[in-house]
Amino acid sequence: MSQLPTKPANPAVAAFLRKVEAMPAVRPTSARRGRLIFAVDATASRQPAWDRACHLQAEMFQATRDLGGLSVQLAYWRGYQEFAATPFLTDTMELARRMSGVTVLGGQTQVLRCLEHALNETKREKVNALVLVGDALEEAVDPACHAAGQLGLHGTPVFCFQEGGDRAAEMGFRQIAKVSGGAWAPFDAGSAEALRDLLRAVAVFAAGGRAALTRLPGRGARAIAGQLPAPR
Repeated sequence: MSQLPTKPANPAVAAFLRKVEAMPAVRPTSARRGRLIFAVDATASRQPAWDRACHLQAEMFQATRDLGGLSVQLAYWRGYQEFAATPFLTDTMELARRMSGVTVLGGQTQVLRCLEHALNETKREKVNALVLVGDALEEAVDPACHAAGQLGLHGTPVFCFQEGGDRAAEMGFRQIAKVSGGAWAPFDAGSAEALRDLLRAVAVFAAGGRAALTRLPGRGARAIAGQLPAPR
């Protein structure tokens, strides 16, 4: 698997990293952290969304500090068949540094490849949730849903957060989320708050389960909790 590239951080990113570095460290209260894969589309025209996700990822760590903390793996696809993933990280500073080293590159979506990657990861060690952030789905839906269904059988729900109003993408993302036992939600490119709420809600779910999610206030938590299948 390819390694994440590096590039010099711009002044805005450098200022953000200094802010993150000053945040209190997350000290887990239990032996096991929740594990979450944070997958972001890095194909052409996605740079603003990527930068926004870079700034918001710290919310996931902060929201789970009282639930035992969180381990996050960053995954992305871009260009011609390029797919990369970090190790599972417990430090928001390190995740931010890695994200700031990525630039977008034109290419087709690789959602199926991402789902298969998540399946391989959760077979090795349980992954509590997969987050997909993107605006397009340029692949056949049936194979993607098959992989998503297998993730559901392993207890790894997929949360699809869609930017923009592409109806074909919405149909596919909704189905992927449903068959995996996850949820779909839209967010506006101009509203960082909406994406922040969604990421916080999934992080809390990954770290503390359904019970922790139901206690979390906010529109994002309600939108996700309302789509999850009934407990068995």
